Amino acid sequence: MQSMVPHRRMITFSIMLATVMQTLDSTIANVALPHMQGGLSASQEQVTWVLTSYIVAAAIATPLTGWMSNQFGKKNVLLASIFGFTIASCLCGISTTLPEIVLSRMLQGISGAALVPLSQTILLDINPRERQGSAMAIWGIGVMVGPILGPTLGGWLTDSYNWRWVFFINVPVGMVATYGVATYIKKQPPGKSMHFDMFGFATLSIAIGALQLLFDRGEQNDWFSSVETCVEAAVMIMSFLYFLVHTLLTPPEKSFFNFRLLKNYQYSTGLLLIFIIGLLLYATRALIPPMLQNLMGYPVTTAGIVTAPSGVGTMLAMLLVGRLIARVDIRFLLLAGFSIAAFSLWEMSQYTLVLSEADIIWPGFIQGIGLGMIFVPLSTATFSTLSPEMRAEGTAIYSLVRNIGSSIGISLVQTLLTRNTQIVHAGLVEHVSHYNPIFTDEKVSSVYDINSVSGLVALNNEINHQAAMTGYIDDYWMMFILTITIIPLVFLMRSSK
Repeated sequence: MQSMVPHRRMITFSIMLATVMQTLDSTIANVALPHMQGGLSASQEQVTWVLTSYIVAAAIATPLTGWMSNQFGKKNVLLASIFGFTIASCLCGISTTLPEIVLSRMLQGISGAALVPLSQTILLDINPRERQGSAMAIWGIGVMVGPILGPTLGGWLTDSYNWRWVFFINVPVGMVATYGVATYIKKQPPGKSMHFDMFGFATLSIAIGALQLLFDRGEQNDWFSSVETCVEAAVMIMSFLYFLVHTLLTPPEKSFFNFRLLKNYQYSTGLLLIFIIGLLLYATRALIPPMLQNLMGYPVTTAGIVTAPSGVGTMLAMLLVGRLIARVDIRFLLLAGFSIAAFSLWEMSQYTLVLSEADIIWPGFIQGIGLGMIFVPLSTATFSTLSPEMRAEGTAIYSLVRNIGSSIGISLVQTLLTRNTQIVHAGLVEHVSHYNPIFTDEKVSSVYDINSVSGLVALNNEINHQAAMTGYIDDYWMMFILTITIIPLVFLMRSSK
């Protein structure tokens, strides 16, 4: 039946537009925050809610995808998601106060939560089994490239026009995607009516929201030294325990989360690996741009250009691996992908404050290849043994686990960066003394004269740069070691032809 699906290319094009639009917005606003801060009269801490409100809303709404698709039909849910996301984007662009844009971003996150898992499900539905590897490669391009190109496009739009165009750019894309989905996807009757578990949904939503707030604000609040962080942790633990006990005691047909998914060994193993990928490898995307801009003075647009080859590597690898999946054991593809990604992290751990553009481009390109070789076979193998009626819920949980892993990984590397920078800074300052013979050297004292205010300022700036660079290098080393450590886990996956 799948081989007879008409307009497969137009369907693929339409849903990939929606996917790219949604994934792009996870990072496109990052570089525009300073401009928003002035336009919305917000403090630096307040304006970050433009990002966190979107993440929290999307994370909470993602698990609803399976139930909504079953209740109202995949096409109807997809159309409503695209339309709602487009309207919310327009509202973000015309917002004049911080509460307005935060509420609009929450609507954007809620509306767009279903786009990625539904696009994956529909691609699997319209392609026969032998073409699903290639279909996952196309889908993976949209998921992976959106966050990579987001800062570059956001910087260009902000510099060329203003920050509002970061959101307005979604309007024409959303209109085209809406037309394509409405025209070419055949409407199917909703599935068997499912019971909506309000208590399960509420407790899981509270747990996810508290977890996201904890990791988003933990570093600012000095983690568990803060009452707020302790409250968020307590709320998260209690809510998740309530959700877990309630779900275990509720019949599957009346439960919000179907535990039968976790009984599928291949799917459960895939969840573990995608969580680790988010935890370790996605965090690199949060380190490179600030390192280039803050330490090396790269303009926003230039920083985006030198990091873009990472996306190129990912796309090339995905297209290649999509053709190899039918011929090569997916475990060996995953082994190769993790090994290549580990090598790129090792290269990044050799960074110094003196770097050429090629020193940034090539490790990023190599890491992109590694990620592409991981993402496609992992997605294909994870869903290969799921029944079609469980795919919508399965893809929603898969996206949710990846997002949680990414948020934890980003928070972890940012926390280590801050702490290691402070430790190294304190260690270097100890050597600033009249008794240190290096400061008696004429060449050194002419620039870093510790007897003058200007000399001390220049010396402190240099120490800050050296300490921060060491902090970044420590993060790359940590991710390299952890990536090497988890490579044997790929053999937990079963061979899938």
